[in-house]
Amino acid sequence: MTKFANFDDLKKEWLKDAEFAQAYRDLEVEYEIALELIKARKQSGLTQEEVALRMGTTQSVIARLESGKAVPSIKTLAKYAQATGKHLHLSLV
Repeated sequence: MTKFANFDDLKKEWLKDAEFAQAYRDLEVEYEIALELIKARKQSGLTQEEVALRMGTTQSVIARLESGKAVPSIKTLAKYAQATGKHLHLSLV
Protein backbone atom coordinates (compact mmCIF):
# COMPACT_ATOMS: atom_id res chain seq x y z
CA MET A 1 0.00 0.00 0.00
CA THR A 2 1.34 3.44 -0.96
CA LYS A 3 1.77 6.02 1.79
CA PHE A 4 0.58 9.56 1.18
CA ALA A 5 1.91 12.70 2.83
CA ASN A 6 -1.57 14.10 3.43
CA PHE A 7 -5.21 13.75 2.49
CA ASP A 8 -4.90 16.06 -0.53
CA ASP A 9 -2.31 13.74 -2.07
CA LEU A 10 -4.52 10.73 -1.42
CA LYS A 11 -7.54 12.52 -2.92
CA LYS A 12 -5.53 13.38 -6.05
CA GLU A 13 -4.69 9.72 -6.46
CA TRP A 14 -8.30 8.61 -5.96
CA LEU A 15 -9.55 11.23 -8.44
CA LYS A 16 -7.57 9.48 -11.18
CA ASP A 17 -10.22 6.76 -11.04
CA ALA A 18 -13.12 7.87 -13.29
CA GLU A 19 -15.81 6.19 -11.18
CA PHE A 20 -14.51 7.76 -7.97
CA ALA A 21 -14.17 11.16 -9.66
CA GLN A 22 -17.80 11.05 -10.83
CA ALA A 23 -19.05 10.04 -7.39
CA TYR A 24 -17.00 12.85 -5.85
CA ARG A 25 -18.50 15.41 -8.26
CA ASP A 26 -22.00 14.08 -7.57
CA LEU A 27 -21.57 14.74 -3.84
CA GLU A 28 -19.70 18.02 -4.11
CA VAL A 29 -22.73 20.24 -3.43
CA GLU A 30 -23.74 18.29 -0.32
CA TYR A 31 -20.25 18.54 1.14
CA GLU A 32 -19.91 22.22 0.26
CA ILE A 33 -23.14 22.94 2.13
CA ALA A 34 -22.00 20.84 5.09
CA LEU A 35 -18.68 22.70 5.26
CA GLU A 36 -20.46 26.06 5.21
CA LEU A 37 -22.78 24.96 8.03
CA ILE A 38 -19.88 23.77 10.16
CA LYS A 39 -17.93 26.96 9.44
CA ALA A 40 -20.90 29.14 10.45
CA ARG A 41 -21.39 27.21 13.68
CA LYS A 42 -17.69 27.31 14.59
CA GLN A 43 -17.45 31.05 13.83
CA SER A 44 -20.44 31.60 16.12
CA GLY A 45 -18.74 29.61 18.89
CA LEU A 46 -21.72 27.27 19.21
CA THR A 47 -21.98 23.55 19.74
CA GLN A 48 -24.32 21.37 17.71
CA GLU A 49 -26.57 21.17 20.75
CA GLU A 50 -26.74 24.96 21.08
CA VAL A 51 -27.64 25.35 17.40
CA ALA A 52 -30.29 22.64 17.82
CA LEU A 53 -31.85 24.45 20.79
CA ARG A 54 -31.99 27.70 18.81
CA MET A 55 -33.62 25.88 15.88
CA GLY A 56 -36.04 23.92 18.04
CA THR A 57 -34.63 20.56 17.02
CA THR A 58 -32.17 17.97 18.31
CA GLN A 59 -28.40 17.68 18.19
CA SER A 60 -28.69 14.55 16.04
CA VAL A 61 -30.54 16.55 13.37
CA ILE A 62 -27.72 19.10 13.35
CA ALA A 63 -25.17 16.30 13.08
CA ARG A 64 -27.02 14.92 10.05
CA LEU A 65 -27.14 18.37 8.44
CA GLU A 66 -23.41 18.77 8.96
CA SER A 67 -22.61 15.28 7.68
CA GLY A 68 -23.17 16.23 4.04
CA LYS A 69 -25.26 13.13 3.40
CA ALA A 70 -28.35 15.07 2.32
CA VAL A 71 -29.26 18.48 0.94
CA PRO A 72 -31.30 20.47 3.48
CA SER A 73 -34.25 22.59 2.41
CA ILE A 74 -33.88 26.35 1.94
CA LYS A 75 -36.13 26.82 4.99
CA THR A 76 -33.79 24.66 7.10
CA LEU A 77 -30.73 26.52 5.83
CA ALA A 78 -32.37 29.84 6.72
CA LYS A 79 -33.18 28.59 10.23
CA TYR A 80 -29.60 27.34 10.66
CA ALA A 81 -28.24 30.69 9.47
CA GLN A 82 -30.45 32.56 11.93
CA ALA A 83 -29.46 30.21 14.77
CA THR A 84 -25.78 30.93 14.11
CA GLY A 85 -26.26 34.68 13.70
CA LYS A 86 -25.63 34.53 9.98
CA HIS A 87 -27.65 35.38 6.87
CA LEU A 88 -28.42 32.90 4.14
CA HIS A 89 -27.07 33.98 0.76
CA LEU A 90 -27.40 31.74 -2.29
CA SER A 91 -25.70 32.28 -5.61
CA LEU A 92 -25.52 30.43 -8.87
CA VAL A 93 -22.14 30.55 -10.55
